[in-house]
Amino acid sequence: MSAAPAAPAAIAPAASAPAPDRRSAPPVSPAAWTAVAASVVAIAWGGNEFTPLLVLYRQVSALSPVVVDGLLAAYVLGIIPALLLGGPLSDLFGRRPLLLPAAPLSFAGSLLLALAPTHPLVMGIGRILCGAALGLVMAVGSTWITELSDAAGQDASAGPRRASLSLTAGFLVGAAVAAGLAQFAPWPTHATYALHLGLTVIAGIWLLRAPETHPDPRPVGDGARALRRIRPATIARLLHVPDAAHRRFLRVVVPVAPWVFGCAGAAYAILPAVLSEHAGRYPIAFSGLMTVVTLGCGVGIQVVGRLIDTRRSARASVIAMGIVAVGVALGALASRTLSLPVGLAAAAVLGVGYGLALVAGLSEVQRIARPASLASLTAVYYSIAYLGFFVPMIFAALAPAIGYANLFAIGTALAVACLVIVTLAWSAHLPGPRR
Repeated sequence: MSAAPAAPAAIAPAASAPAPDRRSAPPVSPAAWTAVAASVVAIAWGGNEFTPLLVLYRQVSALSPVVVDGLLAAYVLGIIPALLLGGPLSDLFGRRPLLLPAAPLSFAGSLLLALAPTHPLVMGIGRILCGAALGLVMAVGSTWITELSDAAGQDASAGPRRASLSLTAGFLVGAAVAAGLAQFAPWPTHATYALHLGLTVIAGIWLLRAPETHPDPRPVGDGARALRRIRPATIARLLHVPDAAHRRFLRVVVPVAPWVFGCAGAAYAILPAVLSEHAGRYPIAFSGLMTVVTLGCGVGIQVVGRLIDTRRSARASVIAMGIVAVGVALGALASRTLSLPVGLAAAAVLGVGYGLALVAGLSEVQRIARPASLASLTAVYYSIAYLGFFVPMIFAALAPAIGYANLFAIGTALAVACLVIVTLAWSAHLPGPRR
């Protein structure tokens, strides 16, 4: 995952360019958003279909656990730059030019994964391409869906909800279908990618029908010339986010952020690897089940998460870290006992921790960020959160010397330490209300 993730729709357009005047814009069909949503679903599908196949790759290749888990994390190398640059660049050049490359990138990534299931370098490039596509849909696609919903006169909550559900559907269905095909269909290292290739083609063509909501105000051709003139200084200016130095961001958001996808990686990458030998004839299906349980619980808690969160304190972050600590402790117990029910319970609790930590972090970011830097600070937050996907690779490297159960025990202590840090910042450096 990859991820996940409801609420990525909080990535709003940055104010690096003036918003177009939509008062004279042509009417938008109420169904226009579905063209963008199709790309979001297809690309999120491609980002997470690899996750339940980790057990398969350990079985059919000579790749070490460190390499396999490194391939899971490799797509973060594509996600982070696409997240950080996608939103600001789409404000300069429009939503369509930035999102149109996403489907071809995702197509190329799945193609490389299908063609070279035993060649880590080729697979790593494929994962990076899938990550870049996912970063673009998170940074641009979510905003485009929201703008299309607003332009069609829909309720204000419709756009973010549709964007969130599109990403979640892609992550969940992609993982579930990939696990089923890899476990029960012929050509297990190829079938899921072949299906995804067809989906990206359909979604990419459908995206051409989506109306632009943030057109480049410059004459035709000027945008392309401006893109060619972008210099390192321009990139540095786009990446500069002063609000990332806000004390509350550093004391409340940063300590929790890596646990978001650290929880996800532990639940559907580490634990299935530890427990797969005890899953009988269906280790890949069990891995898929762990992924679905994790993401399902993560989505479910987000409905309640908005009620737990408050602008008066770090209550949601503190509760999230408490749940994370319990989930990691259950992971230690599952690793020691090799019990499948305990493993599923750990996945469920880690999923709740992941979902609530995501809601808490995005809510804090929305309160901290100035309107002009909301998109950029959200991208910074996601970039820190996605670093958690390196946890499975670290565990795989250290497990031969330390053991998975002991590593989870160390993780529990670290989670408790972060819980203490966030609790001490309960109401510190609260941003004032914004008009």
